[in-house]
Amino acid sequence: QVQVVESGGGSVQAGGSLRLSCAASGYIYALTMGWFRQAPGKEREGVASIYTGGGTTYYADSVKGRFTISQDNADPNTVYLQMNSLKPEDTAMYYCAASSAGVRASLSLSLYNNWGQGTQVTVSS
Repeated sequence: QVQVVESGGGSVQAGGSLRLSCAASGYIYALTMGWFRQAPGKEREGVASIYTGGGTTYYADSVKGRFTISQDNADPNTVYLQMNSLKPEDTAMYYCAASSAGVRASLSLSLYNNWGQGTQVTVSS
C-alpha cells in the first residue's frame, strides 16, 4: 500500500507563490503522481501530474505557465508543485495522489487509488 503525505499549503496574496510537497512511501517502483484540488461546492479537478519513471508531465489548462510539477532527484517518488502567479480562484484544498498502474502522467481521477489528506491553499485578492 502506498502512503501519500502532502505538506506546504498556506495563505498568500494574489500574485504570490507557494510550493507544495508530496512524499509517496511504501513502493519502490515508478509511480504516476498527481495534484488535484477541490474548492467548496465544486468537484475535485486535476491540476498537474508526473510519471516518476521518466518525468513526463501533464497540466490542466488553467495552470499552464503558472504551476510546475517536478520530482526530487534523491527520492523520485517525492514530488513538488511550484505555484506562481497565484489567483484567488486557485483557492482550494489540494490533494496529492499516487497510482502504481504504470501509466504516463494523467489527470484522470479514476486512475488514482492512494490519496493524501490534503493541504489548504488560500489566495486572497
